[in-house]
Amino acid sequence: MSCHYNLQVTADCEKTWLFTICRHNLLHKNRKIKQADITFIKKNFMQHITPKNRQQYEFISLDDFIDNNNPVRFVDAFVEKLELDKLGFKLSTVKTEGRPSYQTSLFLKIYIYGYLNGIRSSRKLEKECIRNIELQWLCGSLKPNYHSIADFRKINPGALRNTFKLFVLFLKEADLIAGKVVAIDGTKSRAHNSKKNNYNEKKIKRHLDYIEEKTSEYLAQLDAADINEKPEKINYIQEKIDRLKEHKIKYDLIAKQLEETGESQVSTTDADSRALLIHGQVVEVAYNTQAAVDDKHNLVVATQTINHNDRNALFSAVQEVQSNLGQKEFTVLADKGYNNAREIENTQKAGVTTIVALQEIVNSNAKGTTPNYLVTKFIYNKEDDSYTCPAGQTLRTKGTWHTKKRNENFFYQFKKYRTPECKTCPVKNLCTGRVEGGREIERSQYAESSERNAINYKEQYALYRKRQEINEHIFGTIKRVWNYYYTNLKGLKKVNGEWSLIMTVYNMKRSMNILGIEDLLKKLHAWKPDYKKAWLNFFEMNKNEAVIHTLIFPQKFAA
Repeated sequence: MSCHYNLQVTADCEKTWLFTICRHNLLHKNRKIKQADITFIKKNFMQHITPKNRQQYEFISLDDFIDNNNPVRFVDAFVEKLELDKLGFKLSTVKTEGRPSYQTSLFLKIYIYGYLNGIRSSRKLEKECIRNIELQWLCGSLKPNYHSIADFRKINPGALRNTFKLFVLFLKEADLIAGKVVAIDGTKSRAHNSKKNNYNEKKIKRHLDYIEEKTSEYLAQLDAADINEKPEKINYIQEKIDRLKEHKIKYDLIAKQLEETGESQVSTTDADSRALLIHGQVVEVAYNTQAAVDDKHNLVVATQTINHNDRNALFSAVQEVQSNLGQKEFTVLADKGYNNAREIENTQKAGVTTIVALQEIVNSNAKGTTPNYLVTKFIYNKEDDSYTCPAGQTLRTKGTWHTKKRNENFFYQFKKYRTPECKTCPVKNLCTGRVEGGREIERSQYAESSERNAINYKEQYALYRKRQEINEHIFGTIKRVWNYYYTNLKGLKKVNGEWSLIMTVYNMKRSMNILGIEDLLKKLHAWKPDYKKAWLNFFEMNKNEAVIHTLIFPQKFAA
């Protein structure tokens, strides 16, 4: 049996130590404490921090474990501040029969906490609700199963976008967003679709050619086996031929789908995902996430996920910024991947100053135009709608608008400028590679906006140089540090919802670092969410393009 003694050691110590020895046969009743016992106590107890007894009962609450500066307190306060029905969350209803459901706010808290701490798997979040003291506090010791957790994220993508928009509004009212200069950039996140399951016309043709070749080969083997009367081999070859027929049907259906939709490619696992150029010649089936970042504290003010490159993304991103901040005028910075004349003109017409990097003009014909005679060296004269070439000659237009069509969705108009002086010009060989005729300049309908942007870029180049500082580190944090470089959700709408959650969490974490949790909580408590001012957007996907439908709830805003 165990014996319990309290030993007070005073002789050889500067302080009084109280020890409790629970060890079988170490000390016996009425035995006198010897120096050896004191030495044993010092060696085994005084030199190490003694752990707490696991069987010890304590009077303590969950709240005692959570420090006042713990981020989980802000997560709880933020979610409790929201009216989830106005954000578009599908609320759990009270049923007359069966088990009561969990509150919708519970799952929003779980997901914000999870993404703040690099956990987005519903199964892992379920485990954390059981063993994580912070989540126990946040959830009030509730432990929802992974199915319920996963379903919340799948059925509320639009509401998650609205939560991001509302949090941006809070940050602006907290004076953390200036709204004067915004930098836009995009990053690719891998989709839940392998490259093997992504097809274009060329790839389908290659597969069909292979099937035809192998079928011919197997038919020849089948004839040879039939002559030699080898039934086992005949059955084996016939199985292969049947399998090739099934594959041919599959590729024919995919080819038909491409023809009917007019798309250049199709993905069979996640229909909305596309093969996109990542960098250099590396291609991945992915989504392209856009982020517009305010320059004051590098906070994200707008985000949207698309399934095409940056070239046609500028104007829609600018519209999102204007909607989220509730203002029209600001300066936007973007790299040359966004240099699209139509997008730049639409952006400028919306009241935004553009500083988009200029694309390099490269002459692919070695015997053609030399650097001193590139189109940028020709001076446009607005008064008489003409161009002056480097040799001093004037190029004029007949005023006819021509149409150039890039694809089904994009075309533009332009005018041609020529001069008869080219025929006798002494520097013709430096200006053009044409043997017959002369130099011809094309001026598109968007030329004026492009020229205005070029002037902005050259005059404010120092401001443009800050673009990388403003927004590129955000994707480094999200993808490298947090490991959010892929998505397991399918469909553009759901992926949009997840990236809105990621950007909300990023803003939350950064604002905590800027102000501190206590000051941020004070601003949150004083904040009154204006759902009408937020102009909450519900996104529907039409032909894989995000189409904004503004939905206002009159009955909720009547007050």
